[in-house]
Amino acid sequence: LCQYKGVKIIEGHMMPDHVHLLVSIPPKQSVSSFMGYLKEKSALMMFDRHANLKYKFGNRYFWSEGYYVSTVGLNEQTIRKYIRDQEKHDLSIDKLTTKEYSDPFKGNKLK
Repeated sequence: LCQYKGVKIIEGHMMPDHVHLLVSIPPKQSVSSFMGYLKEKSALMMFDRHANLKYKFGNRYFWSEGYYVSTVGLNEQTIRKYIRDQEKHDLSIDKLTTKEYSDPFKGNKLK
């Protein structure tokens, strides 16, 4: 999909519930139009290749509505490092914030 639009994937990392990508988009194309294209076409490809996902993701919504974008200038190396290290950071934060919650009305732990 990226090659078709002339977009170069520089760096990427898959997370359990999202994707980090560092891409180079040609100046003639807007970021929002490329993201709309990428999300729409990749969702269709996923549903075509994995038909069982249609039942898990009702109404064929595979991606969330939004996305985060930032332009890269002189700090490209910082962004590359962030993409590489984000999973380790997320895992460490999850370990630090693991709590057992209790139901204030029943006085017992929620399951």
